[in-house]
Amino acid sequence: MDDFDRLVDRRGTNSIKHEFAKEYGMPEGLVPMWVADMDFSAPEAVAETLKEYVKRGVFGYTGVKEDYFNALHNWFNKRFGFDIKPEWVVKTPGVIFAIAAAIDAFTGRGDGVMIQQPVYMAFYGCIGAAGRKVVNNPLVYENSVYRIDFDDFEQKIIDEKVKAFILCSPHNPVGRVWSAEELKRIGDICINHGCLVVSDEIHCDFALPGHRHHIFGALGEKYLNNSIICTAPSKTFNLAGLQAANIFIADENIRKQFNESVRRTGYGQPNATGLIACQSAYAHCGEWADRLVGYLNNNFSYMKTFINEKIPRVKLVDLQGTYLAWLDFKSLKLPQGELERFIVDKAGLWLSGGAAFGEGGEGFMRMNIACPKTVLERALAQLETAVNETA
Repeated sequence: MDDFDRLVDRRGTNSIKHEFAKEYGMPEGLVPMWVADMDFSAPEAVAETLKEYVKRGVFGYTGVKEDYFNALHNWFNKRFGFDIKPEWVVKTPGVIFAIAAAIDAFTGRGDGVMIQQPVYMAFYGCIGAAGRKVVNNPLVYENSVYRIDFDDFEQKIIDEKVKAFILCSPHNPVGRVWSAEELKRIGDICINHGCLVVSDEIHCDFALPGHRHHIFGALGEKYLNNSIICTAPSKTFNLAGLQAANIFIADENIRKQFNESVRRTGYGQPNATGLIACQSAYAHCGEWADRLVGYLNNNFSYMKTFINEKIPRVKLVDLQGTYLAWLDFKSLKLPQGELERFIVDKAGLWLSGGAAFGEGGEGFMRMNIACPKTVLERALAQLETAVNETA
């Protein structure tokens, strides 16, 4: 049996995903496949490193030394050809924290910040909370795949005086892994119009077979020097609760302004266990991550075959990256609220409603397939029964 087939009991751990149904207004007993953490144990090497640290019983202020940077450098250089320098690395408690800091540092109240909906809802939450204007370059959905409307992208940057663009790469929730050509075209437009690229690459390690993730800053020096690259080990190794992210900023002036914004939040020393886990994961768990991607690809392949054969009324958007499947339920002709109640009441599933991701999300649901295959099989069987009993 593969490690990823093992059912991990997350009850009694205060898991948001599994134990907070009541707090989120959901009934008990649903199959939880909503929030983006995995139902797999973190790599054993990470767990052992943390155990050794905890045994000492001292949890004081903690920094990093050369070994930490070497682990980061080797990971991103070997896998993505991204040759980072020590001075580029800014540590934050998370990617969304970094995005909020970038918005604070490089835009003013009322300025436009561009996103591409449907997209992770925390993006526009950060923009609105900072008193900036959300500018949407909606993705175009055609033949079960999404693409960028570049004419709209450039025109809105000009018309709305957009100062920063938040790139989601790979894209959550639509599952696109952007090509180098698409990313360079984004980069050229942004450079030409003085727009900073803030690239959320938290799912960078989840490009499925047949697709390659390109770190935005690795595409060329001009793109590197007009970008903030946001990464974290949290998705890859299931470490989200340890609050550690690595932000790569090559341009010295951009990095200085970003750091000043971080300091204004009062944030200081990083979470000790997060740093230790991050170093261990990047240094020792490459083979584990590769097996994980293979397992997720098999889950998606099973899901695709199942839906095509048994629930053809539901359309599955092609998943190129992340572990978040994007399901098109528009053929059921249910308003979004009714669709979400249907998924809960009839299918017994807790998924993420598409409307939460903004324009273009209505009629869709997001399903987290980072779970043992038996859980996915149960969820799809319940969905099949529910959909096929609906007129």
